[in-house]
Amino acid sequence: MIGRPALDGVRVVDLGWGIAGGYATKLLADAGADVVKVELPDGDPLRGYSASFSPIDGHGPLFGFLNTTKRSVALDYRTAEGCSQLLDLYATAELVMERSEPGELEALDVGWEALAERRSDATMVSVSNFGRGGPWSQRPANEFTLMAIAGSTATRGQPGRTQFNAGGRIGEWMGGVTAAVAATAALRRAQRTGMGDHVDLSLLETITPTCTNVQTLWGSFTGDYDTKALLEVPSVEPTRDGYVGFCVFTGQQWQDFTVLVGQPEWADDPQLATMGGRIAAGDSIAGTIREWTSARTTEEVVQEAILLRIPVAPIGNGANLPEFDQFAQREVYVPNPGGGFLQPRVPYRNHAHPSVAFRPAPRLGQHTEQVLGELDADGDPDNSGRRVGTDLDASPDALPLDGVRVVDMTAFWAGPYATLVLASLGADVIHIESMQRPDGMRFGSAHTPTDDSWWEFGPTFHHANVGKRSVTLDLTQPEGMELLHRLIAVSDALVENFSPRVIDQFGLDWHTVSTLNPRMVMVRMPAFGLDGPWRDRVGFAQTMEQISGMCWLSGYPDTSPQLARGPSDPLAGLHAAYAVICGLHARERTGKGSFVEATMVETALNAAAEQVVEHSATGHLMAREANHHPYACPQGVYECSDGQQIALSVETEHHWEQLLAAVPELELHRVPNSAALADRFAVRHTFDKLLSRWCANLAASDVVERLISFGVPAAELEMSRGGDRNPQVNARGFYEAVEHRLAGTHRFPAMPVRFGRQPDRWFTRPAPTLGEHNGEVLGRLLGVDDDELARLEAAQVIGNRPVFAPVSPAV
Repeated sequence: MIGRPALDGVRVVDLGWGIAGGYATKLLADAGADVVKVELPDGDPLRGYSASFSPIDGHGPLFGFLNTTKRSVALDYRTAEGCSQLLDLYATAELVMERSEPGELEALDVGWEALAERRSDATMVSVSNFGRGGPWSQRPANEFTLMAIAGSTATRGQPGRTQFNAGGRIGEWMGGVTAAVAATAALRRAQRTGMGDHVDLSLLETITPTCTNVQTLWGSFTGDYDTKALLEVPSVEPTRDGYVGFCVFTGQQWQDFTVLVGQPEWADDPQLATMGGRIAAGDSIAGTIREWTSARTTEEVVQEAILLRIPVAPIGNGANLPEFDQFAQREVYVPNPGGGFLQPRVPYRNHAHPSVAFRPAPRLGQHTEQVLGELDADGDPDNSGRRVGTDLDASPDALPLDGVRVVDMTAFWAGPYATLVLASLGADVIHIESMQRPDGMRFGSAHTPTDDSWWEFGPTFHHANVGKRSVTLDLTQPEGMELLHRLIAVSDALVENFSPRVIDQFGLDWHTVSTLNPRMVMVRMPAFGLDGPWRDRVGFAQTMEQISGMCWLSGYPDTSPQLARGPSDPLAGLHAAYAVICGLHARERTGKGSFVEATMVETALNAAAEQVVEHSATGHLMAREANHHPYACPQGVYECSDGQQIALSVETEHHWEQLLAAVPELELHRVPNSAALADRFAVRHTFDKLLSRWCANLAASDVVERLISFGVPAAELEMSRGGDRNPQVNARGFYEAVEHRLAGTHRFPAMPVRFGRQPDRWFTRPAPTLGEHNGEVLGRLLGVDDDELARLEAAQVIGNRPVFAPVSPAV
């Protein structure tokens, strides 16, 4: 039975702008919310942007993608009349999403306190570069400089060449989906308790763990902080007609890869068994790999690799992505309702509560008269939408997902990141593994296999599973499956990211799960989808970056595309978490669960949507050019006299004017034909030469201090494992010390949001050891007695050591 969209009936006032604000409210609108985009008379700056600098009629293509299905109200809330009208609109809204810097709305009397005064059950989500509070809260920044501060930029580059940021403003997209997750979680609590909240989101905190593969934790576990930008082997390789991408993560994948390229003897070399060893081997193997791939077409390489189940991908870009078989057959790309270009569909599908049909992005102020007329017709704006909580026992001070139990059948990083978010928001997450097949991310360890319990020292595993409980169940044995069925029956959500064929073999389809528990929200996270010609292919984060176009925009123009390095996993996880929370919203209304397909690659395609949107709208194929991107100029990474590097980005007209004031001696105003971004971008290489010479004579800290004092976004490049040293994140308490009985105490990055009401700490328990909570969950929750637990352990249905590990010696 098809029901209403999950957020049907929810009114959102959207004061956001750009990608982060636009994508957050796009996700809300796609789920059925009535999003009223309130713009100042000049409109959202993104309206005037096109990566091709093509003439724009009404709005650019990226704005058209991000703002489908919204209504636009032009309102100058800097005036008394506009302020009064906005406050009247606040009284009708359950959510307000805003993208100003701290203090801006408060100075206009339209901040959080003004909202709470008019509607106590409403929530405001404030998205800013550094969050509210802390020494850097007013510091000028944008995505380019935030990535440098977080340590992400330092992970990319080649010896002797400038390090570069990943293309496509990935940090903004990450911020947008994180804001949507926080908004719907806060909304759920407000609807249950009748009390809203102010949610404070920091883009720097969003980016730091997700765009660095939690490198700060790797430094803490290993003691090695001196990392360099290195190129994986194998990675993106040339073919006879383009490029192909590999992701060789596990030992089995490497063995299979050696067979693929006709070098089976490599499998016997222990040095080559690890990525570090292969990188150290250098061109002695990388050259052989390139020689093999260059003799074949991309399609030939892909077909040979998938026979060996090696994660492999053609390299996508704005021109070829809609033509890939999987996306064409599944109709992933659809016409924009305003006409003129293709765009990706919503990256998840709730089969009971489908997304709304896209409507064209609005013209500036298109719905002003309509929306203000609704306020007049309402007659009592101060109380028009206020609601009483639906659950008298729910605490407004508890975390938003308090009382929700999640069965977590995920592994590696994307799926566990989804359930990490749910656990951080208060859910009781039970991570299912088995002695026979522990979570593969455990094996990305800071210890070697010669150490006892070495699988318990994986930094990425620890971060992705902090706050969860672990249960081992051998699902190939009837007793294991029966216990899983019993656990499903007493839970609220199930998240899994096995390949589709594995779940089919387990018999855990939606019919079975919903029969066990009609209130269950089940989210499946296949790599490429539950149908289509790529259904059974395997894929990791690198695969998604390679296919989606993220790689295409990252790197130097004269080399192969390079990896964005990890963001696709948390990006997919955040979308899946959002889908779970939307499913819970719908269940509050209907009493019934729902089935959701949250396809990993489609989340990456949404975050990289600009390439297809721009190409299909204007014919312009966006391409990688190190740190040159069409939304900002000058922009680059420059080495200073002390050997340190700085990132500089001039995105707005104000930034340009302030740069001229900061460095008048360079006479930069004489370089372009005009101050227009298109004219500045045309002379970007000249800017690089002038700024490089200027920076080379000054210390990095002096360069940054001068630029930011004039309001120009600039930052020193932080090494990838040094993001936790930043004074801003430490002042805000972003890192929390977590003690683990085996791994010791380490500082973990927490959620990048702060609720106005929440416990002092996000993390109340460390990541679990394998099967640590078998007795607690199976015994106390499911009622399995001690004798039966002992029998199950003897039969290896449950256990706390992998089957390949010898029994630990007695102490």
